[in-house]
Parts: sequence; C-alpha cells; structure tokens
Amino acid sequence: MKFLYTMMVCVVVLAGSAFSADAGAQPAAPVATADGAVAQTATGDDWRTMVRKVKQLKDDTGIKGFLAKDPPKYVTEGYLTPSGAHMPGQEVKVIFGMPYGLGQAVMILVCLVLLYLAIVKEFEPLLLLPIGFGGLLANMPFANVTAPPLVDAATKLVLEPGGFLYYFFEFGVNTGLFPIIIFMGVGAMTDFGPLIANPRTALLGAAAQLGIFVALLGALCLSMIFPEHINFGLKEASSIGIIGGADGPTAIWLTTKLAPHLLGAVAVAAYSYMALVPIIQPPIMKAIVPESERKIVMKQLRHVSKMEKVCFPLTVLLLCALLLPSAVPLIGALMLGNLAREVGPSVARIADTMANALINIVTIMLGLAVGSKLACEKFLNPETLGILILGLIAFSFGTAGGCWMGRLMNKFCKDPINPLIGSAGVSAVPMAARVSNKVGLESDPDNYLLMHAMGPNVSGVIGSAVVAGVLYTLCK
Repeated sequence: MKFLYTMMVCVVVLAGSAFSADAGAQPAAPVATADGAVAQTATGDDWRTMVRKVKQLKDDTGIKGFLAKDPPKYVTEGYLTPSGAHMPGQEVKVIFGMPYGLGQAVMILVCLVLLYLAIVKEFEPLLLLPIGFGGLLANMPFANVTAPPLVDAATKLVLEPGGFLYYFFEFGVNTGLFPIIIFMGVGAMTDFGPLIANPRTALLGAAAQLGIFVALLGALCLSMIFPEHINFGLKEASSIGIIGGADGPTAIWLTTKLAPHLLGAVAVAAYSYMALVPIIQPPIMKAIVPESERKIVMKQLRHVSKMEKVCFPLTVLLLCALLLPSAVPLIGALMLGNLAREVGPSVARIADTMANALINIVTIMLGLAVGSKLACEKFLNPETLGILILGLIAFSFGTAGGCWMGRLMNKFCKDPINPLIGSAGVSAVPMAARVSNKVGLESDPDNYLLMHAMGPNVSGVIGSAVVAGVLYTLCK
C-alpha cells in the first residue's frame, strides 16, 4: 500500500510540474541539426490537444448519435472504392420525416423484434438471429461496422479499412457467392427420391410459382397508384416477386443482381414468411380444398434406385444448361450438393461438409451481411411496407396455385392426387411438406402425406431457381 501511495504522489507531482513548466515556458528556439536542417522543439501544445479531444468525446457517444439529424456523409455524398471508382450517394428519406438518429433507434427496436421471433418463437432462428443481430450492429451510431474504407482520392491508398460487415457483404453477397454455397448445402440435404418416383408432382411445384408473378404485377401496379411514394421498376418488381417462391437464398441472389437497395426488406420478408408457413398456409388450404378431397389417399411411392438418384442431378443440370443458362449457378450448386449426397461413402466427407460445417458458416456470414442492409434509410420508408404486403400476397397465391393445380390434375389423372400437397410447392423445405401432412391428418388421422408432399416441395426449389434465372435474363 505504501508503495502504491508513493507512486501516486510521484505521478501527481510530475504532472503538476509539467503543467507549470508548460504554462510558463516560452516557445523554444529552433535547434540546428548536423546536416544544417532546423528542427522545432515541442511547443507544449500536446496536452492541450489531448484535453480538447477529451472534451469532444461526448460528441462520439451513441447518445449523441441517436440525436443526430443527418446521416453519415458517405451515405449522402458517396465514397471512393480502393479501385478508384466513385460510389454515388443517395437522398435519405426516413418515414414521417424523422431524424436519422431516431430512425436508427426505431430500427434497433425492429431488430430486437426479429431476435425475439428467432429466439423465443423459433421462427427460422438459423437466419433471423444473424439477420437481426447484423441489423442491430448496423444501426449502432458511430460503430462504423458497415462503413466503406476511407480511400485517399489522389493516391487511391486505403487510409482506414471499412467495417467488417461491409466486407462480408462485398465478398459474399454482392458477388452472389453466399447464396450459391447455401444451395450446395441444401442440395446435400435434399432427397429428390419422391420427385423421381412421382414426376407429375413437378407440375404442383411449377404452379406454386404463381405467387411470384402476382407480386411482380402488384409491385408495378403500386408504382402506378402511388407514384410519389413508391417507385418500383421491373427490376425491383422482379426482386419483390421472388419472395413468393419462399426460397431465401434465391431471393437474396436475384435481389443482389437486380435491386440491391431492396435487399434488407426483401430478405426479411422472405425469411419471415417462410417461418410463418404453419400460420399462413392452413387457412388458404382449407378454403380451397374441400373436405372430401383432403381425405384422398395417394398410392404408395415406388422404390427409387441409386442409379436414378445419381443420374437425376446430372440430367437436370444439362437440361438447365441447354434451356436456361442464366440459372446454372443456382441449379448447378444445388445439383452438385445432391450428387455428392447420392454417390455414397466415397465422397461422404464432402457431402457432410456441405450439409453441415460449410452451410452453417456461410449462413452466419450471410445473415450478418443481409442484416447490415437494415439501415433506417433503406427500411423505414413506404416502399418497405409495400414489399411486406406484396410478399404476403405472393406467398398466399403460391400456396393457392399449388392447391388449384392439384384439384385440376385430379380431373385428368388416373391415380388421384391429394390437392393439399400442392401447397408444398413453395420452396420452404421441409416445413411446407410438414404443413401439408398436418392438415391432411386433421381430416384423416391415417392419411400420411409427408413423403408425397416432398415431391412438389423439392420441385419448388428447382422451380424458384428457374424463375429467378428467367427474371434475371429478362431484366439484366
């Protein structure tokens, strides 16, 4: 204790003497160096500069940030990339004209709601949790986790690196890499056996894409009805429509290509409605399919050989390459994962990595990167409200489209189809198939539809990827 006390006294004395010396000192004369240069000694202003910086600390707190009216300059004025390209800024319009800082506070509450849904309600927790947390980080004032690097205009040198979420987005989402890796993992976890055993269920998966086109047309109509508040072109409408496919990676991939400024709202809508499948779908299914058709018992699926399962991904990929090359990245990744799954023990390690470690790591980074786009200027506006409404409409029409196709097929097919499995044509694997099975069991406790519903369910994954490729080709 005596030693610590002595040290404290010494520090105080030395500090006081330094302050006194600085206060009474005159500016030092220049000192000539050996090579003739003139060196200026310290003037004693260092401590004053430090005091001034300490006084300014209050301007760098989160409290001050939440009271700010204007966004960071790089948002409105743009910034330079390390390659020298200038990324233009944008006009910031927060809903109801609220200040930027208050908008950030509101977005933090929105992100906390997403975390609540992920943790407590278990709505798509594997993605809503990192998305919500990424949004939380993105709206922390002065944290700069989404800020671009600071680049010198003359030398193009990076003076200060950007935030880590900025690099997550640029590396994995902006390039389209993360969604493609996710598709590899999905393929490694998917069994296409039910679709191979009953190929006609592919029609149900195709019909369930109806919601995509309904939402696309709805987005264009909203722009015509409310031109002052909503401005959706064909690219934005296509990105919104793909929500109806209920396939998060596909929605992210297409939106990144066509309308990256809508990515946050589209991703949140896509994954939120995927999580709400058990709530949204049953009322629609019961309204469309009468009780008598809900009790239809389908014929047992035949056995699918290993050769069929190995040839299926190769055949689908070749057909896609011939007919729709723009969808090859997504379809190719999906079929690569599925081929590794079906080949057997010789590549089991590869399939296991795709289905577990790889997809889990990428899911974390993808969720955080998407969450970084939940900034208040991009989310708190009338367009976001329109996206959420159109997403629900798209999802509802997708469910209805599959059920309508099931009822239509029963009028022409020899072997009856339970129209309930048509609702599984949306790509929420395997949740949509489970919902079809559950609703069927409510009408007949002995009628198990799960394996039958997996046919349209996995065909919906292929269907949404194909539609995304078509829209990308038409809009790029």
